[in-house]
Amino acid sequence: MSTTIEARLNDLGITLPEAAAPAANYVPLFVSGQLPMQDGKIQITGKLGGELDIDAGKAAAKLCAINLLAQAKAATGNLEKVSRLVKIVGFVNSTGDFGDQPQVINGASDFLVEAMGDKGRHARSAVSAASLPFGAAVEIEAIFEIED
Repeated sequence: MSTTIEARLNDLGITLPEAAAPAANYVPLFVSGQLPMQDGKIQITGKLGGELDIDAGKAAAKLCAINLLAQAKAATGNLEKVSRLVKIVGFVNSTGDFGDQPQVINGASDFLVEAMGDKGRHARSAVSAASLPFGAAVEIEAIFEIED
């Protein structure tokens, strides 16, 4: 597999979308929570442990991760300026008895390591949320270390 992040994404068949404008008063990077959006629309909504299974949650988490990288690229102009991914925090819209939040967020973690190589290894938290904006299944925020 190629060594640059952009080349790895290309190898994976991933084209980063244009970074979404902030929906509130904040500055991306630290990258604020990203939703499972594609083509300007939330793709996966609902509750894990309710109408959604773990595979749907993992797919939502991967979309969030793609959008995290899009924000990082928009902020830096070049993903090679990313020294490493420090941490992600994953919020899973889930029922009160659902306890597999870490498995859901693996959808993002696994993708980020695949796309970024060792630069993508990170600390993380995976927590339950009673609801998320626009009914999204998952929301993920990230901290990237950037080269000067």
